[in-house]
Amino acid sequence: MAKLFSFALKMHVGAPSVPVVKEGQTVKRGECIAEPNGLGAKIHSSINGTVSKITDSEIIISADEVQSSDYVKIKECDNIVETVYEAGIVGAGGAGFPTHIKLKSQIEDGYIIANCAECEPALHHNIELLEKDPDIVIRGIRYAMKATKAPKGYIAIKGKNKKAIEAINKALNGTKDIEIRELPDMYPAGEERAVIHSIFGIWLEPTQLPIEAKCVVLNTETLANITRAVEERKPVIDKDITVVGKLKSGIKPNVFFQVPVGTPIKDLIERAGGIDGKYGELIVGGPYTGTSQDIEKAYLTKTSGGAIVTIELPKFEGPLGLLVCACGANEARLRDLAEKMGSKVVGVTKCKNVVEIKGANKCLTPGDCPGQAQGIMYLKKQGAKRVLVSNCSDCTNTVMCCAPKAGLPVYHHTDHVFRTIDYPLTRRLPMEEKK
Repeated sequence: MAKLFSFALKMHVGAPSVPVVKEGQTVKRGECIAEPNGLGAKIHSSINGTVSKITDSEIIISADEVQSSDYVKIKECDNIVETVYEAGIVGAGGAGFPTHIKLKSQIEDGYIIANCAECEPALHHNIELLEKDPDIVIRGIRYAMKATKAPKGYIAIKGKNKKAIEAINKALNGTKDIEIRELPDMYPAGEERAVIHSIFGIWLEPTQLPIEAKCVVLNTETLANITRAVEERKPVIDKDITVVGKLKSGIKPNVFFQVPVGTPIKDLIERAGGIDGKYGELIVGGPYTGTSQDIEKAYLTKTSGGAIVTIELPKFEGPLGLLVCACGANEARLRDLAEKMGSKVVGVTKCKNVVEIKGANKCLTPGDCPGQAQGIMYLKKQGAKRVLVSNCSDCTNTVMCCAPKAGLPVYHHTDHVFRTIDYPLTRRLPMEEKK
């Protein structure tokens, strides 16, 4: 039976792309199969095969038995912005914002920031790429600088990644127009406004975009994709991903480079050794912002950062309070976890630092948060005997300053993930990270 690959029509910010192929049509690897409808990005087949089904949300392609690494190259373009558009490049870190839109900015006195934080714990493919081939990212920075006329570039990376920093410094070879800026080892050190704050000491308002600080921020893999598009005329048909969790191969992360987009996540889990017995969830993405998905229906997209197989969730069949944060799981995700834990939700409140912008939660100062005593006391008054939180490292630090004193045990929505991979739970921050 032929293997099926699924190409979501919405792998980006904006409207779903519009199919330009028909059912029964033969397609080649690299061929454009969907065009943007307004804000969006082109989608290309990552395999040779036949279009078997088209729905409102996806194009399903039946793969030929014999595949090749060759691909249909994008057309030759007059400039970098057009090249990036033709290649269908979007933010590979999870947001999926069309990159060609960012590169249209003209910032003659501005900056390109390579967001190499790999902020989500458990994910390792960005850092491993920098360790093995930092130059492909550095060249991407230079192409972005050329497109935007930015005279300066920064590489923002957590200071703990010594091997990657050493490799980057070696590749930079003393250049002065691109510099490394080290970030603290906390979540969400890689949030765009947090990165800008770390480099320049200023906080943008939640309604402001990086361009208002004369910055264009691009993810590690996004920059590598820019290099591939400019130098090899390669569209985004492959994706780097980390597979980790409750696997027969152990809890060590499995990094797979350049896996065809549309690949069933289940296949990648099998490549990583397969699931070890019963499991709790499959989380696609990172522990903080990933989504719980059906293992039989999950496919690799341009923005899929990780596939995490977790242990079973703990049971708490009592009254539970939810503290929602803009930096982590939203209310719907917390309610999903509460249901899986068998809990009764008796109260919901938001982190003190949350503001609502156009219906979405935004944090005033990501990773630099006020106290949460008011929210915790509210949940206790609602009858909660435990609290489920989705806060960043610093917010959780403040929760732990008050919740235990109020007699409320704390469960963080990442706990079952971190217990699976033997990673420190999100609780109190070490003093050096609080400074």
